[in-house]
Amino acid sequence: MNTNEVARLLGVSASTIQRWVKQLELPMERNERGHYHFNNEDIDLLKNIQTQIQNGTLLQEIAPVQERKTRKGTVKAAPENNSELERLYSIVTELETKVNSKADSVASYQLLQHRREIEELQSQVIKLTKQVENLQSQLQEFKTSNLPDKPLVLDQGKLNRKKKNFVSSLFGFLG
Repeated sequence: MNTNEVARLLGVSASTIQRWVKQLELPMERNERGHYHFNNEDIDLLKNIQTQIQNGTLLQEIAPVQERKTRKGTVKAAPENNSELERLYSIVTELETKVNSKADSVASYQLLQHRREIEELQSQVIKLTKQVENLQSQLQEFKTSNLPDKPLVLDQGKLNRKKKNFVSSLFGFLG
């Protein structure tokens, strides 16, 4: 079974299974892609760990698993001679150099991209600052312009009419 299948079986997440295996240093078999492969013995062990955790035992307190017999696929045959080891070492070294070079290139590209974005944002901030200054100066001009002392109220005419209508209704019986 793979990690996801075991996780579903135990009712936990796949990352929980992976954490148990890593923290408890469980000797689990891996496939050619490095993914865990669990057999029935492994599943029983994980169920035991789960039971202990459910009973209140901390993961750090669970006793490490005794080394089990060497499992197939976990140990590779040693190269027959040192020349093969040296060749493998040189290939690994070359690959590491390429990976580091590529990582440096990617980091440089990302830095340049971030720099462009920051420059664009700075340009927008400058434009917005100019617009705010312009609006503030317009507001200041508006405040200092010659405005009449009394505010213009359009509703005053209506109020006067209402007062006249009220007064005429009081004295309307005389006329």
